[in-house]
Amino acid sequence: MRDTVELSGQTVVVLGGSAGIGLATAHHARAAGADVILTGRDPARLEEAAREVGALRTAAFDATDFGRLEGFFAELPTAVDHVLVTAGGPYYAPLAEIDFERARSHLDGHLWLALRVAQLAVGKVRPGGTLLFVGGTGARRPAVGLSITAAMTAALPALVANLALEIAPIRVNLLAAGFVDTPLSASLLGDDLENRRAQLRETLPIGRVVEAGDVASLAVHLMTNTALTGATYDVDGGQQVVQR
Repeated sequence: MRDTVELSGQTVVVLGGSAGIGLATAHHARAAGADVILTGRDPARLEEAAREVGALRTAAFDATDFGRLEGFFAELPTAVDHVLVTAGGPYYAPLAEIDFERARSHLDGHLWLALRVAQLAVGKVRPGGTLLFVGGTGARRPAVGLSITAAMTAALPALVANLALEIAPIRVNLLAAGFVDTPLSASLLGDDLENRRAQLRETLPIGRVVEAGDVASLAVHLMTNTALTGATYDVDGGQQVVQR
């Protein structure tokens, strides 16, 4: 945790702030002096997270419900300084088994959500403030079953670079995470979780597994460093530079 007040007097909105990277970022933003506003799908889990972090306010809704999302931005009490969007999990399926409803939902929760949030941020996020998205690095290398997630992995950096021009002087950046030890990772891997942790400890150059706090630290840095926009920042412990 930081013990500075680099975000003192500022407000950070975290879409998907009840667990994992979103909640860790809320903690780091609070430690840096910010007020935080959290959203999440699960009201009970969101309420617990809000108590844990001392949130200014919360709103329980599915961010891919764009009507609710628009209402949330309209009801924000004042202009905010930074918005972090933590998208849903990846979608893995070989071509023959793709469920197009789930694939469409994946697009809604990544590409279309990013575009809609960017539209709504104009007039709500102060000039020089930050819009941050969370993506991934794991689908950069082709493999069977990664078609949908790989397409989103490739699309988000291009989208972020263009949005940085379109909504300037709001800054727009992308956090591209590798494996992060979060409840989402645990739910995806199930019984294979401990094996994956052990493998990464052995193979990653940093010699340990990346945690949510590592991503959160970078998120707060991008909020405070006003020279940074239009870029993608990998936070994967060197996963992209080693053979898998």
